[in-house]
Amino acid sequence: MSDAELLESITKIARRAGEVILQVYATDFAVRGKDDASPVTQADEQAEALILAALAIVAPEIPVVAEESVAAGRVPDPARLGGRFWLVDPLDGTKEFISRNGEFTVNIALIERGQPLLGVVLAPALGRLFGGCRGIGAFVEDAAGRRPIACRAVPDAGLTVVASRSHGDAAALDAFLAGRKVASLANAGSSLKLCLVAAGEADLYPRLGRTMEWDIAAGHAVLAAAGGSVCRIDTGEPLAYGKPGFDNPHFVAAGLG
Repeated sequence: MSDAELLESITKIARRAGEVILQVYATDFAVRGKDDASPVTQADEQAEALILAALAIVAPEIPVVAEESVAAGRVPDPARLGGRFWLVDPLDGTKEFISRNGEFTVNIALIERGQPLLGVVLAPALGRLFGGCRGIGAFVEDAAGRRPIACRAVPDAGLTVVASRSHGDAAALDAFLAGRKVASLANAGSSLKLCLVAAGEADLYPRLGRTMEWDIAAGHAVLAAAGGSVCRIDTGEPLAYGKPGFDNPHFVAAGLG
């Protein structure tokens, strides 16, 4: 299967997972706490089960690192993560899901030698799907259909910066942005922030708090395919995947300049 065909398959899988999530979203669902105190719902678990079963059919030879599986102690042998592996967050933005603001996403990414090769980010409640693949480009699908997207050059008016809705550190963000010309600052939930930069709707997303690899890999893939980058703040190097523990350092996602 070519990378282009794989991207189309993952797009279909994400949409099926989104349907499952919206079915739960329409109910009076229960919320439980995981060992790390983060919330989880049946939507997370049902969507992940669907995605894992589908990936096992599409690409049974590729190992999968998925959020709820890792929380349950099911982690692939690290020796198998040096080539290609999937990173899955079946419901990124569970807090947004619980608060019912619509800003939650399904995230499926394929990592190759530590870098995102392709990814799909679906916001089922918002009706937007973002996809991208290295060497192919990035796109968005919404009510108007599918169209290509790309990062923009920073406007003369200054940067549009997006920040986390649920995990903000205002003082750290202000310090990071000091000296930069900022036209506007907006909050958004989940991996949508990376996709907004990819679509030329924003220019910069600094993340100055904890994230896990599955939180951002799919959005990183879309952004990279759209001409942007995600780099570590401490070293300036491209953010890599397959790290021990799957924790990310602080990073900044940027468009064209």
